[in-house]
Amino acid sequence: MIAKAKAIAHGIRAMLYVSGESGNKKHPEKITRVCDNFMPQGMDATGIWTEMKFATMNRPNIRNNVIRIEISPAMEHTGNFTMDDWRQLWSDFAEAFDSQEIIGMYGESVSSKTNISGSKSTVWLHEESDSGIPHLHAVVSRVDEQGNINNDHAIHLRAQRAAERIARQRGWTTAMHIHETNIPKVSDDCMDALRELAEWSWEGYTERLAAKGYSLYLRKDSKDGIRGYILKKGNTRYKASELGKGRNLTASRITRTWETLHPGKAERENQTTERPVVRKPAPPAYNENKQRSNTVTVGNSPVHEEYTAWQPDRSRTEFEYGGKEYRRYIPEKVLEYFNEEFDCRELSNWQDLQGLAMAFFTLVASPYGQVTGGGGGGPQSDLSWGRDPKEDEMEFARRCAREASRIIGRQTKNGMRR
Repeated sequence: MIAKAKAIAHGIRAMLYVSGESGNKKHPEKITRVCDNFMPQGMDATGIWTEMKFATMNRPNIRNNVIRIEISPAMEHTGNFTMDDWRQLWSDFAEAFDSQEIIGMYGESVSSKTNISGSKSTVWLHEESDSGIPHLHAVVSRVDEQGNINNDHAIHLRAQRAAERIARQRGWTTAMHIHETNIPKVSDDCMDALRELAEWSWEGYTERLAAKGYSLYLRKDSKDGIRGYILKKGNTRYKASELGKGRNLTASRITRTWETLHPGKAERENQTTERPVVRKPAPPAYNENKQRSNTVTVGNSPVHEEYTAWQPDRSRTEFEYGGKEYRRYIPEKVLEYFNEEFDCRELSNWQDLQGLAMAFFTLVASPYGQVTGGGGGGPQSDLSWGRDPKEDEMEFARRCAREASRIIGRQTKNGMRR
């Protein structure tokens, strides 16, 4: 069972999608209302959205005024479900969602309990997806019926944990178990796709995997170079780094893997293609001060962006560093990258890693001491820390993640440290 949650501002668009009234829905007849809570029954998307807005009228500072939730159990668990069963699933999930208090690295509360069970909400069953897996969509007001705000910090983790709890209570397969069980099969499918390729290309690899039911998403840098990729099948995602053997399916090694599977073709290509001989210069003598400076300062004038102001492509987030809590507005793509890089299902210290990476990204902290920008205060360091003008936000985010991993270390849930 998998669950997702996100606080959003575009509530009317979410309502049109969830209710099937959106023009993008090809099969609205396969979307069924499950329940409406704390509002008149049977209203259309506009009516429900109006009710949601009334609930938040006294909270004008709330920008993301609704929570969008998706709950997707495995198909084998819901084959005989009635509408009452789907209503009970929503009720159980909402209770598990509300019961959690998210605790930070120092034992402090970073996200108090919510009350979506006592908030206006509408829940719909979708059976029209390409995967064919029935799943629930819900839109919930950020303000409950008592006027209290439903905390949206770490809301994606709250949803994941609620789904894991419900799955365990019902004896269902958890998302983590499905993921780990499927990895050998996904790896085999990737190797078969490579065997079927007469010539190596990302386009051909993508087409072969699409024929097996996978979607492939490339991760590129600012120069359009491929840094990695993710496979998705149904609601499950797989990183290239966890597939294959010895990371042989990662973006940096997959060409070599194809050549291993096609030795004759690779040898002929090498014979027919003239390749210049490149002589590698001898590596310079190691100088610790110079190496560290080059790592930190990509250019002469780093960009000191502290992300204290909201912009349309940014989401509010809170993190803790040095005993203080910070609120920043970080680009959504960067937040998604940190969540993916420091996966709560794989790492026991994911919160520490995410918090430190965000501190580096927003210049609250520097990997080499005090920050040069205004985010950390105090005297300035000799080493400039910040984003190079030629470096995009995603490259800088990856650099922040690497530094956080280097300083803290990645503690996997089986106790191994890498």
